[in-house]
Amino acid sequence: MINFIYQTNINFQLPIAHCQRWLRAVAASYGFETGDLTYIFCDDEEILRVNRQFLGHDYYTDVITFDYSTTTRVSGDIYISLDTVKSNAGQLGIPFEDELLRILVHGLLHLTGQGDKTPETKAQMTDKENKALACWSV
Repeated sequence: MINFIYQTNINFQLPIAHCQRWLRAVAASYGFETGDLTYIFCDDEEILRVNRQFLGHDYYTDVITFDYSTTTRVSGDIYISLDTVKSNAGQLGIPFEDELLRILVHGLLHLTGQGDKTPETKAQMTDKENKALACWSV
């Protein structure tokens, strides 16, 4: 089951059923079923708290993924700072919704095993994000 929890007052419309179908299809394209996925939409202060408490990092970020996956099923908690998504969208000159979709799939791709710590793996992540985003249409 794919769940969305809102811990922020940033107002946006996410077509839930379509988003769930899309995320399932992306996971399936990498050979995974979706298990329990929870997307937690929060603000910068909450993501900083999570980053400090669980990862020992003292900085803001757009997404933190906690992986509970098995070899065939992706499961996890994905924290997304909507403050940072909004800021990044502004810096990139793109709509908030476009950047949010990228971050939604970014967290899912981490659960499929895709990293982004090196220039090579970051480029692979971006390519996979772009392929997934090309499949999104409402």
